[in-house]
Amino acid sequence: MAIELTVPALGESITEAVVGKWHKKVGDAVKMDEAVVVLETDKVTIDVAAPASGALASISHAEGDRVKIGDILGTIASGAGAEVVRPAQTSPPPALPAPSRAQAPAPAPDASLSPPGGNGRQPPLSPVARKMAEDAGLDPGSLRGSGAFGRVTKDDVLTVLEGGKSSVQASVARPPPSLPAVAASTPAVPRIAGAREERVKMTPLRKRVAERLLAAQSSAAILTTFNEVDMSEVMALRKTYGERFLARHGTKLGFMGFFVRAVVDALKAFPLVNSEIDGEDIVLKRYYDIGVAVSGTRGLVVPVLRDADTLSLGDIEKRIGELGTRARTDKLTLADLQGGTFTISNGGIFGSMLSTPILNPPQTAILGMHNIVERPVARDGQVVIRPVMYLALSYDHRLIDGREAVQFLVRIKECIEDPERLLLEV
Repeated sequence: MAIELTVPALGESITEAVVGKWHKKVGDAVKMDEAVVVLETDKVTIDVAAPASGALASISHAEGDRVKIGDILGTIASGAGAEVVRPAQTSPPPALPAPSRAQAPAPAPDASLSPPGGNGRQPPLSPVARKMAEDAGLDPGSLRGSGAFGRVTKDDVLTVLEGGKSSVQASVARPPPSLPAVAASTPAVPRIAGAREERVKMTPLRKRVAERLLAAQSSAAILTTFNEVDMSEVMALRKTYGERFLARHGTKLGFMGFFVRAVVDALKAFPLVNSEIDGEDIVLKRYYDIGVAVSGTRGLVVPVLRDADTLSLGDIEKRIGELGTRARTDKLTLADLQGGTFTISNGGIFGSMLSTPILNPPQTAILGMHNIVERPVARDGQVVIRPVMYLALSYDHRLIDGREAVQFLVRIKECIEDPERLLLEV
C-alpha cells in the first residue's frame, strides 16, 4: 500500500515552500518519523518526516520545486507488494567516432603567411620593392621580407643590392620583426557566459530577508548613533568566574549575556526604544523579548529570548547557546522567530570593527556589537591600553529622538563598564 507524503501546515501566514533537499532516493528504506525531505520557507526550514515505515516509492517534486500546503511530495510503499517507481534511467548518447584525417582536412595555409621557397609561391612585395627588383633583374621568389606577414619592402631590396648579401643572410642578421598589426587586427574572443559565472535561485529565506531589509529602509527614518565601551570589567569577571560559571550552569560565560541584561536595563529606562509604530499609534511594550541575530546554514536568522527580564545570566547564556545550535542545524521553529521587541546583532564575531545595522521591522531600534580591540585611551590624565568595543544603535527617527538614542546607548555603556549596576539595578 502506498502512503502519500504531503506538505504539512507550515505555520501562520506561510502558504508555500521550496523543496530544499531529499534525504532519500527512490527505493531507499525509511522509518516512521525519519526525515525524508527538507522544505525551505521564507522564515524557517522544515523537515518532513515519513508517516510510516517502508520504502520511498516515488518522488513527485524535485529539489527546487515550489509547493503548497497539501501538495503530494511523494509516496511511501509500506507493504511488501507495493510497487516502487524508480526514475527512468537515461542512457548516455553514443560516443561519436573520432574524425579521420580525410573527414577533417586541415585548412589551407594563407599564402601571405607562407615562407618563400619550396612551395612555388612568391612573397608579397610592395609596389616600390617589386619595381626595384624587376629593374635590377632580381628573382622576387628569392627575396625575404622584413615587413608584416613577410612582406618585402624597399629596404629589403636595397639591402640585397647595396650589400651584395643574400636575402637569407640579410633576414638572419635582422632580428625577427614584431607584428603589432596582427595583434591589433585579431578580433577578441567572445566570453562564454556560463564558463565563469553560476546562476542559482535565491532561497525563500534569503528572499524574505532581502524584502524585509528593503522595506525597513524605505518605510523608516533610520539613523545611527555610536559609542565605545571599555570591556575591561566584563573581561575580568569572565576570567575570575568563568570556570565556576561553566561548572554550575553547563555553559560558558560569554559577552552576549551581559549585553542582553544591559539592553533590558536600558529599555526599562527608555520605553520608547521598546515600542513600535502602528498607523498613528505608538505601541509601548511592557515585556522584553530580545532577538539575537545568529548565522544559520541558510542565512541570518533572529531567534527570540522570551521575557529576557526574568532570566538569570546563566539562563540567558544557556538559551542563546541552544538557539545558536538549533539555527546551525536547521531546527528552529516559527515560534522561535516570531515576535521580538528589540534586536542585538553581533558582527564582532566575524571581525567587524564598525557597522550600521538595519532595523528589524516593526521594531524601532537595533544594537550592533563589534569586535574588541586594544586601543589607547585616556584614564585619569594618562594614556593606557584598554580592550574597547564600538557600539552602534540604529533607530527610527520618526519615533525616537537623538537625545533618547544617545542616552540609551550611554546607559548600555555604563552597565557594561560597571557590571555591578546590573545586579543592583541602579
